[in-house]
Amino acid sequence: MSGLLSSLQSSVQALNAQSYAINISGKNVANLDNAGYSKETVVFGSSGSVQTTDGVISEGISIQGVTQSRDALRDAQVAREISLTSSLQTQEQFLQEAQTGLGENITNTSSTSATTGATASSGGLSASLDNFFNAFQSLAAAPTDPGQKQALVQQAAILTNSFQIADGNLAQVQGDLTAQIQNNVADANQQLQTIATINAQIAALESGHPGTAVDLRDQRESAIEKLAADVPITTTSGPNGSVQVSMTDPSGGNVPLVMGATVTGPLSFSGSTLTGGASASALQISSGSVYGALSVRDGAVQTMRGSLDSLASQIVTSVNAAYNPSATPGADFFNPAGTSAGTIALSGSLSASSLVAGTGAAGDNSIALAVAAVANQVFSTGSGDSIDGTPSQFYSGAVSGLGQSLSSTNSLLQNQTSVQALVTSQRDNVSGVSLDEEMGNLMKYQSAYQASARVMSTVDSLLSTLINNTGSP
Repeated sequence: MSGLLSSLQSSVQALNAQSYAINISGKNVANLDNAGYSKETVVFGSSGSVQTTDGVISEGISIQGVTQSRDALRDAQVAREISLTSSLQTQEQFLQEAQTGLGENITNTSSTSATTGATASSGGLSASLDNFFNAFQSLAAAPTDPGQKQALVQQAAILTNSFQIADGNLAQVQGDLTAQIQNNVADANQQLQTIATINAQIAALESGHPGTAVDLRDQRESAIEKLAADVPITTTSGPNGSVQVSMTDPSGGNVPLVMGATVTGPLSFSGSTLTGGASASALQISSGSVYGALSVRDGAVQTMRGSLDSLASQIVTSVNAAYNPSATPGADFFNPAGTSAGTIALSGSLSASSLVAGTGAAGDNSIALAVAAVANQVFSTGSGDSIDGTPSQFYSGAVSGLGQSLSSTNSLLQNQTSVQALVTSQRDNVSGVSLDEEMGNLMKYQSAYQASARVMSTVDSLLSTLINNTGSP
């Protein structure tokens, strides 16, 4: 009798265990396309055994727990690649915006010379420069023609406007980049708080049962990867199932941001510096969207704005020298105070009626020819000029530099995307859900469940026979 009752109890436990295993496999299948989910595996174990008058009897099978198929090393690698990819994506996005802001048609060349890459073609400031100097050439051909004078003043106004628009557009891109950085920092702080909160929840749920809060661990890993997309981080295991999140300072020292259930100090961005941690330490950023935005804002875009300023300064200085060779006060072509792309402007006294083509009698075109010659004048910073080469060459080179930055970023992003996909695939081989594997497990658990049910039915029949026939003659 006791043996049958023991068998019945074992069958019930087996049914419960196999039923739970079927539920876990079903959960795995349901999360097949969930990138933040790691495969869960049921751990079966013996419930032990007891000594009876009939001998040692097993108490059956039970669920010892559920484990995640996670590899901490793979998780860290994926987070690192996500950070690098996010940086390049941000750079690509805003370099494209900067290129659009210039209003130039950028074309790629296939030459093998040292100046290969993106170059400016017709449109934007490049066209305005050509039209401006061509207008002076046309005036030289007809120095007394009022129509040519009117057209020249219009082209000059278009040139100053083109400088100001290009500079303003690039300034707007820099403003957008600063706003992007602030948004990324705000998101990073939110993820830090999420990680700290989940650390506390895991510690509470796993008290005495390490590794059992599998869903929370998935949520925490997802938050870590979102954080890595913003800033470069490292994670280490902490007590009670927690993780410690850190960054490094410029000297390579470790700066903890999350310890257990506590955010030691939120991230903050000012100027060009990111700070965080308990003592608001300056942090080293080498990847993540914050780095990508900062590198474009203070790198390629600022360099382009500086080139525009240098070009505007050289145009103002050289054209005024040619147009007003005697340096007569108030007789300049451009306002001499406006020597940057954002401030370049025509002289307040300049108009079609006051415009001169030469210094001599009617028909003299010496001034117009002198200004037109500026277009082909080769300047040198080594000689004290603001630019190197002719104005068009200098501007084309500056635009080419921006185009090269975008082209290089595109190539790097393609390669980095492939690397991230490879590392993610390697992790998925460990942590991802395999449909074939889960279908096999479901069939195995179902067969075990059916077998346990048959055993239970048989034991029940035997008990019924035993009970009904006990005491019968």
